[in-house]
Amino acid sequence: MRSSNPVFSRRGFSRDNGYAGFNTAPQAGGAAVGTQGNPYAQPQAGNPYAQNPYAQNPYAQQDLQYGAPPQAPATTGRMTLDDVLMRTGATLGTLIVTAALAWALLPVDDANISRSYGIGIGAALIGMVLAFVQSFKRKASPALILTYAAFEGVFLGVISSIVDNRIASGAAMQAVLGTMAVFAAVLVAYKAGWIRVNRRFVGFVMAAALGFILLMAVNLLFAVFGGGDGLGFRSGPLGIVFGVIGILLGACFLALDFKQVEDGIAYGAPREEAWLAAFGLTLTLVWIYMEFLRIIAILQGDD
Repeated sequence: MRSSNPVFSRRGFSRDNGYAGFNTAPQAGGAAVGTQGNPYAQPQAGNPYAQNPYAQNPYAQQDLQYGAPPQAPATTGRMTLDDVLMRTGATLGTLIVTAALAWALLPVDDANISRSYGIGIGAALIGMVLAFVQSFKRKASPALILTYAAFEGVFLGVISSIVDNRIASGAAMQAVLGTMAVFAAVLVAYKAGWIRVNRRFVGFVMAAALGFILLMAVNLLFAVFGGGDGLGFRSGPLGIVFGVIGILLGACFLALDFKQVEDGIAYGAPREEAWLAAFGLTLTLVWIYMEFLRIIAILQGDD
């Protein structure tokens, strides 16, 4: 399964990444084991299922009737849940530290707000470029991911300080709590099986995200060239509606991220791809946080 993110996709987790899964060879007297939905399995000649990660593997039913779960990777150097947690912690930790420093060191009073806002926007543009570069690399670059997190943290620190100090007091903490609540809710729903990530789910989420991003881009163009709030999609009642839609899309992409991590661990993805999982989770969480911050600013601000 090719994983996607509201802003970028991770090539390292795509089905054509060149990494072979484990335990795909036929056993004596039996068929291949553990290949159903394996995004890391190498395409084989004559195998009509190799190209479609969502196709039903007729051989996998032999294992399912015995309740046999995927076996653990037989070799070292494979991604584990601890690897994902550690890399995600390092990425989010870098983002939080730089956000706190930007909040403390870049004042947003009347005399300094223009300078601080300019620094924040500049950091956001640099972070966006770094994120694009990483998204098109076939392998994870820890230095690139952490540098992205650092610049993104500067932007979040400045924009959060502006909203919290000049528009809606306490908005930053409320947005953090909201983001944590969405993360926990999606994780519980995913583990409980209430969210099923299949081909239809992925197609729906991608179509909805594409439409959302195009609308926001059009609104931004109208705002830049026409002035004001553009088409009004990001302010007032419509801004609240689209903010809620953005949060729901972020929750859907969290489910995709959880599925990708689960598949990567089950089928023996290389350990370095834990950095790609951390990168994707960070992008999604930043997306959700920004939507919460915008909604709170609209509700408590002059709009």
